[in-house]
Amino acid sequence: MTFTSINPYSERVVAQYEGLDAHGVEDALVRAHAAYQMWRDVEVKDRAELMNRAAELLEGEIPVVAELMTSEMGKTFAAAKGEAAKCALTMRYYAQHAPSMLEDEIIPSTASFSGVRYEPSGPILAIMPWNFPLWQVVRFAVPSLMAGNVVLVKHAPNVPSCALYLEDLFVRAGFAKGVVTNLFVEVDQLPAIIADSRVRGVTLTGSERAGRAVAELAGRHLKKCVLELGGSDPFIVGSSAVMDRTVAHAVTARIQNNGQACIAAKRFIVVAERSEEFVERFSEEMAQVTTGDPMDPATVLGPLVSRAQLDLLSAQVASSIAQGAVVRAGGAALEGRGFFFPATVLTDVPADARAAREELFGPVAVVQVARDLDQAIDLANATPWGLSGSVWASDAREIDAVIERLDVGMVFANAIVASVPELPFGGTKNSGFGRELSVSGLREFTNAKTFYVA
Repeated sequence: MTFTSINPYSERVVAQYEGLDAHGVEDALVRAHAAYQMWRDVEVKDRAELMNRAAELLEGEIPVVAELMTSEMGKTFAAAKGEAAKCALTMRYYAQHAPSMLEDEIIPSTASFSGVRYEPSGPILAIMPWNFPLWQVVRFAVPSLMAGNVVLVKHAPNVPSCALYLEDLFVRAGFAKGVVTNLFVEVDQLPAIIADSRVRGVTLTGSERAGRAVAELAGRHLKKCVLELGGSDPFIVGSSAVMDRTVAHAVTARIQNNGQACIAAKRFIVVAERSEEFVERFSEEMAQVTTGDPMDPATVLGPLVSRAQLDLLSAQVASSIAQGAVVRAGGAALEGRGFFFPATVLTDVPADARAAREELFGPVAVVQVARDLDQAIDLANATPWGLSGSVWASDAREIDAVIERLDVGMVFANAIVASVPELPFGGTKNSGFGRELSVSGLREFTNAKTFYVA
């Protein structure tokens, strides 16, 4: 298989790379296993020095790697620079905090001395998506590396240059070859890799379908797995919402990363007494969002990642409109060069329409009206997914009610949902299980070894 990246704006081929055959995969596994034997014994403070060096290199190359991300998946240059900077920040966070996070926990018991020690597991396979070509890998890899594991990265096939950049970055920072390994492999090669005894865990960020397949394979071979499978996040507007702030953030929450983010707000659930005002103002703001060359600083919304993604989103929206959904802004793909879909607002979406039942991975917002906050929470929970959600209100009682009752992994109040290194990231229900980031992510792929001295 040839791994090809196509610029979503120009529709031209950026780069092509040949995939690995069985011998190439075996060589990679041999290197990773050998690297683990060395890396697990490296002092955490020494790992931290290398991680700070990686952050320093990345900070010096932000414009270069940002342009690479923009060319491969279409995010705006400004967003790409922000992603790269966030990666460097996370590297420095774990370089600073991982040593204390990995210290033995002394726990009083009937023993004279007892507690828990956190030890690395081994080579971990990461199956990564294209929407955040650097951040998705860094979010998993940095804590795993600091814990003493080595990582094998099967990145999305349409961002191969970003995948190679990350592998090269860690090597240039001083990490031994094999500590971070890029795998240009096809999906049908993954079962054998997951089954290999040298691979001790697997993490996936992707679709629910992919998550089920990976979880089945991991379970069959008794491998720990972490799954982040996206969702249809609610943006709940309470009766006490400050509308100027709420509308401005609603637009950003829906179109961030060109609408292609698992934690982007997708369902906007508004209490009836504020619905008319919200719909009118939100639709007006979404209609004014400019599309264009993602390298142009004036561009707010870039193209979708591929023709296939554009066709899928177009079909979902068109089908929903045919069933009775009302278009308040946008509504159809733009003609001309590039995979562009405008910022779109749909209201009155039937419950059985695709826009109500499926995740919309693009800048399309579905607005629902609830009788009151109780019904808004019920509507928010009426989905098989449970990644994250947000509530917009000035009344503490409304905020507390949503935080308590929303069935998700993360709730943000008066702020757009984001991933930050200090807090656990992950979902519940069909959005997956396990956590990334914070101390939880650091320890996901460790052996919590109990010790008891009589």
